[in-house]
Amino acid sequence: GTRYLKFAALPSESKSFEKVKRTMHVWLFAASPALRLAPPMMQLGAAPTGVTPVSTGRYAGGVVPTNAPPTADSSILVQGGSLRTWSYRSPLVEQVQVVLSTEGRPLDADIELWHGPDNTPCKMRVYVENGQLRPFSAVIETPRGPNTVAIRNIGQIEFPIAANVVADNVDYPSTECTASSMTIQGGALRTYPFDPSVDSVQVLLKTDGRPLNARIELLQGPNNNKQVIELYTEDGCDRPFFCILETPGSGNVVRVVNTAPVEFPMTAAVVPHSINQEMSPGDVVIGGDIGW
Repeated sequence: GTRYLKFAALPSESKSFEKVKRTMHVWLFAASPALRLAPPMMQLGAAPTGVTPVSTGRYAGGVVPTNAPPTADSSILVQGGSLRTWSYRSPLVEQVQVVLSTEGRPLDADIELWHGPDNTPCKMRVYVENGQLRPFSAVIETPRGPNTVAIRNIGQIEFPIAANVVADNVDYPSTECTASSMTIQGGALRTYPFDPSVDSVQVLLKTDGRPLNARIELLQGPNNNKQVIELYTEDGCDRPFFCILETPGSGNVVRVVNTAPVEFPMTAAVVPHSINQEMSPGDVVIGGDIGW
């Protein structure tokens, strides 16, 4: 069988080990104050020539376009797949304007208005082919606060968007826009062609109090969607929809589709917003470019 050997320290060895151990404790105790060094401290020198020193205060940053000089901007960069919210607790805020743009890349976003728990009275899906050439700008009604505007970038991470929501400077439809409303029955559509001199148009949609379901398309050529808005509003009278579409170039047509059933008609008004006065009626348009 296996044999186990048991070793025991001799009395003389035990006494020697205890003596050495006691001597080491005394040495460490005596040397411990010298081992405690002061923590390192960072010494800041003078800033180099031409470099502005940075203070420790708090800054409220914004998004500055790369192709423009630095200016004060309240836009927030929304990366692909992320969500940003703007909350307004005051009941005095009855309207907010949402502006979305990019640096020339496509724009694909979901915009929702949250009014209380599990209540979304207004939502829209926005697609823009070029967010720099045709930024999205719409006015959302926010009666009876508090309200929260949620913007989700449903594009990929390579397609960030700059979002801005303001409540103090909101666009309003013109008198011509409110007076030129026409009824669009459920399931019907109406098209509005515009001259190349029109740089932007106003779109106003409303109902008599019924839900509003619509699709707004900006086309430039056959089946060439430059901008698409899919809209839902639970009350088209209390929460009408108003937006401004940028229409650069020629061959622009705005198509408004009432996607609701026939029991839910709506009224639509699409009129020019800004006109290029420098363009004469005789200018030649070739290949979508203006001027000759």
